[in-house]
Amino acid sequence: MRLLLSVQLWTMLQICGISRFFSTEARAIAPRTRNNNNLIKFKLGLFVLLNLLIKTNCQLLINVQNQGGEVIQEIITSNVSEDLITLEFQKTDGTLITQVIDFRNEVKILKALVLGEEERGQSQYQVMCFVAKFNKGDFISSDAMSKLRQKNPSNIRTPEEDKGKETFTMTSWVHLNRSTPISRHLYGVCAEAIDATYVRDVDLKAWAELPGSSISSLESAVEKFPDTLFSRCNEVSSLWAPCLCTLETCIGWYPCGLKYCKGKPGDTSAAQGNYRCGIKTCRKCSQFTYYVREKQQCLWDE
Repeated sequence: MRLLLSVQLWTMLQICGISRFFSTEARAIAPRTRNNNNLIKFKLGLFVLLNLLIKTNCQLLINVQNQGGEVIQEIITSNVSEDLITLEFQKTDGTLITQVIDFRNEVKILKALVLGEEERGQSQYQVMCFVAKFNKGDFISSDAMSKLRQKNPSNIRTPEEDKGKETFTMTSWVHLNRSTPISRHLYGVCAEAIDATYVRDVDLKAWAELPGSSISSLESAVEKFPDTLFSRCNEVSSLWAPCLCTLETCIGWYPCGLKYCKGKPGDTSAAQGNYRCGIKTCRKCSQFTYYVREKQQCLWDE
């Protein structure tokens, strides 16, 4: 519980833009301070303060019930000037999921911070980033998102439509120091996944069709996986052997479209008789398959 609190606290620090005042080590401080009651009390107080701050200033907080019946809190922010949307939540196993949509470059970034199994020799956490082409229409615009308000913030939300599961077979690593042709936001979002940011060839080709882009500049930002065929990590016995890892996550609730209603007869206040009257909400899962240099980096896929 204390470890989950620590990671959730860091989530809120990041979203509100004040994480730069805290060292990177603070993200995993809980495992080293299990007996430090004063620190836990301080963090709990800071957590409550930040939670209040977020509710009043930062973004939209949504209570979502997952398919297991547990309630998860999503934090959705909209940056209209940058044309970005960020959706973040913590899974019940402690995994921290961040999805960033860069509308200008049609890029979707999903970052996963997975807590390590220290008793099996892993670090306290590891971070992976998966970069894919964003299809316009899959999420409402940053401008529309910025105008959303909740009448009953404490209500538990359930999506109207389940969009199923989309599979992604990643083909390359992204060199973050050369990632600007994909998205200038990629380096900042995935700085902790310096050797674990992944992309697909099919998306590089799709981005190359956009105005101002080129396949040569995009390919200069990536490095292909080895050509050798590897087994799935759950079929490999050695912890130090390379293999293909699978990570799956689900976004339990997000605004995937706008609803328009017809105006009442004789009502001239709504343009052409139609007006925006709400949002359509969806649920969607994503499964990523990617190369890892050793099974030790993929212990959850067993």
